[in-house]
Amino acid sequence: MPTAELTEDERLDETFAALANSTRRAILARLATGEANVGELAEPFDLSMPAISKHLAVLERAGLISRGQRAQYRPCTLTPEPLEAVATWTEYYRPVWEARFDRLGDYLADIQP
Repeated sequence: MPTAELTEDERLDETFAALANSTRRAILARLATGEANVGELAEPFDLSMPAISKHLAVLERAGLISRGQRAQYRPCTLTPEPLEAVATWTEYYRPVWEARFDRLGDYLADIQP
């Protein structure tokens, strides 16, 4: 049964949910340096291979990684488009955050003796 196409908001939800876990962020950081197979991605973690596979499945479902196959080698690669959507979303709110930080800075300056 084909899955329905996700809306932009649903894609962003999936991306943020995938990024909410430090192990998945570490996997993405590793893939930012180049492709790697599952064993290479699992090396720095004290996790079982099924646990690593579950993390990879979340990243793949969010569109953050893709998995290929070349003979016996099955590399994972970073897919940057969902991260670009996060960057676009955060840039939209940058002026609001900066204004609030400026007001906080002014307030802290006012209350210091």
